[in-house]
Amino acid sequence: MTFAKTLQRRALCLLAAAAPLALLAVPAAAQTWPTRSVTMIVPFVAGGSTDVVARMLGQKLSEMWGQTVIIENRSGAGGNIGTVVVAKAPADGYMLLMASGSIFTVNPHLYSSLPFDPKKDFTPITNVATGPMVVSVPANSEFRDFKGLIAKAKADPGKVNFGSAGPGSQVHMAAERVAFTTGVDLTHIPYKGESAALTDLMAGQVQVVVGNIAAATPLIAGGKLRGLAVTSAERSKMLPDVPTVAESGYPGFENTGWFGLLAPAGTPQAVIDRVARDTATVLAKKDVAERLQALGMQGVGNSPQALGSAIDAESKVWAEVIKSRKIKVN
Repeated sequence: MTFAKTLQRRALCLLAAAAPLALLAVPAAAQTWPTRSVTMIVPFVAGGSTDVVARMLGQKLSEMWGQTVIIENRSGAGGNIGTVVVAKAPADGYMLLMASGSIFTVNPHLYSSLPFDPKKDFTPITNVATGPMVVSVPANSEFRDFKGLIAKAKADPGKVNFGSAGPGSQVHMAAERVAFTTGVDLTHIPYKGESAALTDLMAGQVQVVVGNIAAATPLIAGGKLRGLAVTSAERSKMLPDVPTVAESGYPGFENTGWFGLLAPAGTPQAVIDRVARDTATVLAKKDVAERLQALGMQGVGNSPQALGSAIDAESKVWAEVIKSRKIKVN
């Protein structure tokens, strides 16, 4: 064997031996992430449910990672504006999206076009928290219970109106799902945020709001609103005397809002797994669980695969609701 061939053979052997080490180096490098601050985009205004969950999680992750988690609000277009910012960000784990479920399960069917592809542009990380809605009416409303509301809506199609946090919001879609399930026609009155809708509900300017339980509960407890039904499968600990929609004559009904973390497609799997794992650790902390419970939510912290499957399943449900209710925003 010539000297040249001997060198070539040795070089090939060294490359073969180094290949497994190179593969192991990728997840090992991910263990050093993050080496700088991480930005979490909230595609809604500050103070809303998505923002509250993001700030609570961000603070805890900052402590775990030894790096600042910056919460940045980029609101508009039903969450689409902030979402596209993350879709176009580098896939390095340094920009994440805290999304409400509607962005990935409702918006693809609600908008004629989106500036991002929910499937191709994102990688699911974990469902952070979930919580029910509550069907509320003014304290002096003629509607004493959920059955009475539906009976009136069936007798006078389109005469009962509901306020929402804006087209495509979870508050809007929860009411549309109630209408779809019960077979009634309700008239939508959109507002620029849930608080504005609840303010007009108390004033009697709108008849119904299917709002986040955390926002409505203090108003119900204070005698300013009346809760007719919660949208969870079981009664809420926040409103134990308010029956579920299922109890009120529609077995199997369940509609909960959720807030999940996603990253740009192509983000290293080791980083995705670490964020999911660390988020689950945060959600298992007693103080975090208690704070979420006070907001009418519970932590989830499931796997990236589980979140992806849930998005696919829920998207099919909303496709049917939106088609049946003939809802479009553009």
